[in-house]
Amino acid sequence: MNINKVMLVGRLTRDPEIRTTNSGSTVASFGLATNRYWTDKNGQKQDETEFHNIVIFGKLAELAGQYLVKGQEAYFEGRLQTRAYTGKDNIERKVTDIVVSEMQFGAKPQGGGQGSYGAPRPAASGQANQVSQNNASVATAPVAPAPVAQEEIPTINLDDEQEEVKIEDVPF
Repeated sequence: MNINKVMLVGRLTRDPEIRTTNSGSTVASFGLATNRYWTDKNGQKQDETEFHNIVIFGKLAELAGQYLVKGQEAYFEGRLQTRAYTGKDNIERKVTDIVVSEMQFGAKPQGGGQGSYGAPRPAASGQANQVSQNNASVATAPVAPAPVAQEEIPTINLDDEQEEVKIEDVPF
């Protein structure tokens, strides 16, 4: 049995770049940063950041271009694919991409996707609100903040029966 499956949760390092293949398929590509944290043998906390190339085809690529922005956290599931290309210096290079088959979007960063995140909303104060009506003072119970409506984020699963994109059709 062979398994080629990758699951990543990280932050986009750049906005998705959307392209169209010669056959008309949409392709999205961008970088994703993931972090790993551990404590070394001396008790010091350590962290390491890995950078991944993400490639998405078809309808998922269109959705990625529409909804994802730099700095946004997202979940990606897919497979590893290694490709070779010849650089401008005529040296052959190999690159490993994550070809996505499923994704889930996290909340967008505040500030236009430039990686600046807003502070959390302050909690309601424990003080009672005073309401005055007809010169009578009435104390009311503390008011909890109204629930914030969360934007519904689609989860998309591609069927394995979908037409495979040929590597020759990819313009990069």
